[in-house]
Amino acid sequence: MSLSNRLRRLRSTSESKEGPRATAEQSRMEHAAYAAIRGLQAGFVATIIMTAFRLPILRSLPPSANFYSQYVSGGDPEDHPVAGLLLHFVYGIQAGALFGGLFALQDAERSIEPEQRGIVWGSIYGMALSAFGSQVMLKEVLDIRLDADELALFHAGHLIYGLSLGAWIGSRTEGVEDPEEDYEYDNGN
Repeated sequence: MSLSNRLRRLRSTSESKEGPRATAEQSRMEHAAYAAIRGLQAGFVATIIMTAFRLPILRSLPPSANFYSQYVSGGDPEDHPVAGLLLHFVYGIQAGALFGGLFALQDAERSIEPEQRGIVWGSIYGMALSAFGSQVMLKEVLDIRLDADELALFHAGHLIYGLSLGAWIGSRTEGVEDPEEDYEYDNGN
């Protein structure tokens, strides 16, 4: 199948791209590509949730503002709140796309419900991102040393990101055929 046919098939709205039946009908790479697209959405949602958790507690911009001020514009990170938040979202969205593709390629433990696998693997992924962020990005690249309580909240934010990301991916890439119907959204749930 040519690339243009594959893209057309991915874009087609007449066939379902969600649920167990659609997963079984797609090739592994088609499923991974579709899951990566869902990962973009999940990354956006998970970044909103993580940011909503961290901003009121830490009362500071994400470290991406430090990155922007140090490597792009100069000045103080507080001078670049919009650029810092945009960069924060770019990181979160692209990390979501990567997780979506990886989640679709991972086929161990298929006996566990996709939502449960998503939560477990999303938590692990969020903590791996947190470890990379604290050890490489903060310490080595930005030369930032967080206090113990700030570091705990940094890790907690990434755990929340991973939980949100995994739940979204698990429920939308392999989970139920019709989330609106199966999760009974219209019935007040």
